[in-house]
Amino acid sequence: MNYHSYSKKKRASFSDTMLVLTILFLFVPLFVVTFFSFNSAKGMQWEHASLIWYKTLIFDSPSLWLAFKNSIIIALTSSITATVLGSLAAIGITWYRFKGRSYITTISYLPMVLPEVIIGISMLIFFSSVKIKLGMFTIFVAHATFNLPFVFMMVQARLDEFDYSTIEAARDLGANERQALMKVVVPAIMPAILSSFLMCTTMSLEDFVITFFVSGPGSGTLPLYVYSMIRYGVSPVINALSFVMILGTMLIAFTFRRFLKTAAAST
Repeated sequence: MNYHSYSKKKRASFSDTMLVLTILFLFVPLFVVTFFSFNSAKGMQWEHASLIWYKTLIFDSPSLWLAFKNSIIIALTSSITATVLGSLAAIGITWYRFKGRSYITTISYLPMVLPEVIIGISMLIFFSSVKIKLGMFTIFVAHATFNLPFVFMMVQARLDEFDYSTIEAARDLGANERQALMKVVVPAIMPAILSSFLMCTTMSLEDFVITFFVSGPGSGTLPLYVYSMIRYGVSPVINALSFVMILGTMLIAFTFRRFLKTAAAST
């Protein structure tokens, strides 16, 4: 074996090791949570398999389901709003040329680089100064605001690869600007739009810091509720809820995976 082939084998071995370590780092906590969600005991000591915590989750946790409902409502509404506004902004910035275009693009990325604590405090000060009562609406505005730049970035990246000759062909065939937008541009960037929506939904569901600052009485989301629970010890109900959410996330991911691959291949 020469030195060249030996070095290749060594690099491949190192890559395999890092891959295994990364997979373990990501998935071992999920397996631990799933395993102890079927434990009949409250602690980390295994007694016997039981579905008692799933029963408690479904039938005896009304406040948890209220927080979950708030999270779903805010995640869907804020994600739809951010996806629509971010997509239109990306199309407008890419399609048109106007003064201050580069400055608007730069400012749009600020929420991505600012710490969440700063964003949360800034929004709290803003809502307080304009006398807006903290609640579901303020959480919705906050989530839509910090999700916008991610949609803008993903859709703009897709538009950078877009073949604008198809728009010229559509215009030559008699399509006006709105028809070219809806029948040519939007279908071509639909994978990026859907991916942005799913990412916004995920980020909204898991956000804690910003939500902590802008939430009001009765508007707590699931991360806030989980935080209030673990302050007094980790409840196995959280393990059961985590496993249910893992299954739901996997179902959604596999459902959209084939659709996104088909849509991307057809454009």
